[in-house]
Amino acid sequence: MATITVKKDMLEGLINQKDKPILFLDFWAEWCGPCRTFGPIFERASELHPDITFGKVDTEAERELASMFGVQSIPTLVVFREGIGLYQEAGALPSPALEQLIAQVRGMNMDEVRAEVERRSSEPDQPWELATDEE
Repeated sequence: MATITVKKDMLEGLINQKDKPILFLDFWAEWCGPCRTFGPIFERASELHPDITFGKVDTEAERELASMFGVQSIPTLVVFREGIGLYQEAGALPSPALEQLIAQVRGMNMDEVRAEVERRSSEPDQPWELATDEE
């Protein structure tokens, strides 16, 4: 297994780790059917991309973490790169969509992202969304 179980006390260290600057978090629960469908897809991706940290957050055990992220539906996928939150979306992704998201996150110009974060710092909190082919 290449995924790790994420606890609240681990989160900051995972978000800010230097050796693996990309973090994918899967918020899930045992009773959730779509979570059980997405779980093997997430696990497979973690094995294909060992340079990325793939963490699983059990929303039943880590209610405070789920609340911190405003998780209302599961599964919810949250992505960070170099300490910056880039993506948060509910719903089980099929494998090709997850691979496309991984490619997008890898391909982002983080200097441009940091500049955009700086520009937005005076605005109210707004989640980041990556452009997709569907838009």
